[in-house]
Amino acid sequence: MTDLAQVAQSLVAQGKGLLAADERPDTLTKRFTAVRIASTPDMRRDYREMLVTTPGVSEFLSGVILHDETIRQKTASGELIVVAIEKLGMLPGIKVDLGAKPMASSPGELVTEGLDGLRERLVEYRRMGARFAKWRAVLSIGDARPSRLCIESNAEALARYAALCQEQDLVPIVEPEILMDGAHTIERTEEVTSEVQELVFEALYAHHVRLEAMLLKPNMVVPGEDATPPAAPHIVASATLRCLRRHVPPAVPGIVFLSGGQHDVVAIRCLGAINRAHGPRPWRLSFSFGRALQDAALARWGGKPENVEAAQQVFYEKARACSLAALGAYTDQLEAAPPQRVEAMLRDD
Repeated sequence: MTDLAQVAQSLVAQGKGLLAADERPDTLTKRFTAVRIASTPDMRRDYREMLVTTPGVSEFLSGVILHDETIRQKTASGELIVVAIEKLGMLPGIKVDLGAKPMASSPGELVTEGLDGLRERLVEYRRMGARFAKWRAVLSIGDARPSRLCIESNAEALARYAALCQEQDLVPIVEPEILMDGAHTIERTEEVTSEVQELVFEALYAHHVRLEAMLLKPNMVVPGEDATPPAAPHIVASATLRCLRRHVPPAVPGIVFLSGGQHDVVAIRCLGAINRAHGPRPWRLSFSFGRALQDAALARWGGKPENVEAAQQVFYEKARACSLAALGAYTDQLEAAPPQRVEAMLRDD
């Protein structure tokens, strides 16, 4: 367990965060289709290999979360992708849940499945080289949602998963996500996030999960995507930190925020504001972004080998911006710039 605590600490090393490259094949296919890329196992492998082999990106990334398809693949040169990630100075991780499914007798609510056979799958993933794992619970805000039953069911699953991970020498990343869908206020998001985090940690305690050997991956506290006006980064920072200070024990070494569908620059600005805010922050506050790190690079790549170098440069710049935000050094000049100027300003720095 001491070794697991060290792994958890290394995943939130100063200025470093995680690349969430764990999209299911059908999800990544939708993103490929949007930019006219044929989605095959080899193309998905080429895309993820392009990201993780970006020169110098391990300066900003401590680990990569993989999907089951990817952890079994080899690079184009024949090396296991897990080995390639380790050689480049990052730790490989694995998404182990089987997705959120409709909850029986609870219309509009979801519960994440995948506990059946999980111990055996964790044994295999650890043998394959994974050092940490991730499980995502999904909750939505609406009329009478989320229900107490839905929150408790997902909290229980998260805790059982986390305990199994630690049993099998894997650091669990616990991800309770409140979706942005809707027009709810930031106050409503804060209320729901507070209740969810409280019940998740109650379940973790009940299952004897060692807090020093886990990470939390929560949503930032933001209003619904259809709410107007959007909340300024400093407002998001205040609400987010208020939740964390009230419900997340200081024994947890780090919190790696999900971007949750926010525009990449918006997510980075909010992360920067969180790390610049006054008051106690007993945990390292970093990122575990998927689309916020990938989207610009995917569009630049377009599935063409001749675009790899340019796409890697875009990815490098995005990872660097995330790192600056995790350090609280995402400058006022960068924050005030429109999204299309941020990448150019980072290049010119």
